[in-house]
Amino acid sequence: MRDELRADCLKRLNYIEGHLAGIRRMVEEDKYCPEVLKQTFAVRRAIEKMEAMILEDHLKTCVIEGIKEGRDDQVVKELSELYTLSNR
Repeated sequence: MRDELRADCLKRLNYIEGHLAGIRRMVEEDKYCPEVLKQTFAVRRAIEKMEAMILEDHLKTCVIEGIKEGRDDQVVKELSELYTLSNR
């Protein structure tokens, strides 16, 4: 992972952790369900955005490098596994 992407991911993870703590408080305080769900949707979107950034970086760096090094089968297998996991 490139340094700038790592820094961005860590910043996003801090945001997500803080947001999750807020959701925990909302649940503990028995807040109105739709308000809690709005916050969970926001966390999910933040995670999906981070996943997309990581995947894009992986495709532009590691995948190309792996293919150039002749590890086509391994690269395709990894991408296939990720695709399968993302659709569960």
